[in-house]
Amino acid sequence: MSLIVIIMLIVIIILLTVYNMSIHKKVESFKNLNQKVTALNILQEFMDTIGEYTTVNEKMNKINEILVERYQIKYSTIVVYDGAQYVVKASNVDQKHWDTLSHLQSEELFQDSIQTAIPKYVTVENENERLSYQKMEFGRAKSAMFFPLYDDNVYIGYWLIEGSVPHEFDNIDTTILEVIRNNIVSILRTVTNQNIIENTVRDDKYSGLKTAEYLYGEGRKIIDSHDSSTVCLFMITNLEKINEEISRKTGDAIITKVCEVVKENLSDEYVFVRYMGPKFAIIFSGIETNAVANFLAGIKKQIEDIEIEPVDVEFEDAQDEVAKPSINIVITTYYKGTALDGVMKKLEEYLDNADQKESSINYL
Repeated sequence: MSLIVIIMLIVIIILLTVYNMSIHKKVESFKNLNQKVTALNILQEFMDTIGEYTTVNEKMNKINEILVERYQIKYSTIVVYDGAQYVVKASNVDQKHWDTLSHLQSEELFQDSIQTAIPKYVTVENENERLSYQKMEFGRAKSAMFFPLYDDNVYIGYWLIEGSVPHEFDNIDTTILEVIRNNIVSILRTVTNQNIIENTVRDDKYSGLKTAEYLYGEGRKIIDSHDSSTVCLFMITNLEKINEEISRKTGDAIITKVCEVVKENLSDEYVFVRYMGPKFAIIFSGIETNAVANFLAGIKKQIEDIEIEPVDVEFEDAQDEVAKPSINIVITTYYKGTALDGVMKKLEEYLDNADQKESSINYL
C-alpha cells in the first residue's frame, strides 16, 4: 500500500513540475509580449513626436523627455557625431555639464563598450565617491549606463542615463533599454535628412532672404502653427533675358528691388524665401487663397512698375535701356501635416511649363 502511495506522490510531483514549467513559459511569454507592447508604445510616441514637432532639436528634446518620464530616469543624454565633433542632441542635464558629456567617447572607461557595442554600467559604492568621468561635479550622478549607438555597424554616438544614488540601475531591465536604444537610432536615422536641410539654410546675397531649405525647418514651425495656409510661388519671367541682354548685375539689382517691394508690404508672420533662381515663395500662414488675391494684385503692379537703370553695362546701345521685371504668380492651399515639398513642386512645375509671356495670378 505504501508503494502505491509513493508512486502516486512521484506522479503528482512530476505533474506539478510539468505544470510549473508550463506556467513559467507562459509567464516568460507574457513578459516578452509585454516588453514588445511597451516598446511599440514608446516607438509610437517617438513617431508621433516626429510628426508633431518641426525642427530636429525640438524632436530630439521631446524624445528625451519621453524617456525620462516613462522610465523615471533622473538624467538622460543623447550625443551624436555630426561629422566634425560629438554634439549633445538632447539632455535634461544642466548645460554647464554638456562639454563633459560630449567627450565621453574619449574616456577609457567606455572604450570597451564602444568597441563591442555592449552597454557599460558604472556606479559608486557610497555617496562620497564620484564617477570617474565627472570633472567638476560631485553630487549629481552616482550611477550611469552607457549605450553606444550604431547605425548599420557604424558608430554614431551614445545614449547615457544617470541615476542620483549608488547602484540605482542594479536591477533595471536592460532588455527594454536595448529596445529603446534601437528606437533612438531609428529616430536619428529618420531626422538625418531634415538635419542636413536645416544646416544648409543660407541668407541669399541679393534678395536678403532665407533660401528654400528654410521652409522645411524653422519656417515649417511658423507655417504649421495654422491648420491651412496659402502658398504662393512667383517667378520673374524675364530675369534671364535681363541678365543676357543688359547685364547680370542689372538682374541682381532687379532681384534686390523686387524683394524690397514685397518685404515692405508683407507682414512678419508670413514666410518669404528665395526659392530658386528667379522663383520666390510666400507662405501666408493661416490665410485662405481668396483673401490674398487683392494683396497679390497690388504687389504685382508695384513690382512691374519697377524701373532699374542698367548696371555695369559696357556697350553703348544699352545705355538708354531700362530694366522692368515681369512676374507670373501661382497659388494654392497647403494643409498642416501634408507634404509641403510636394505642394511646392506642383507650383514650380506650373511656372516652368507656363508660357514665358504669361503674367497673371493663377490658382491651382
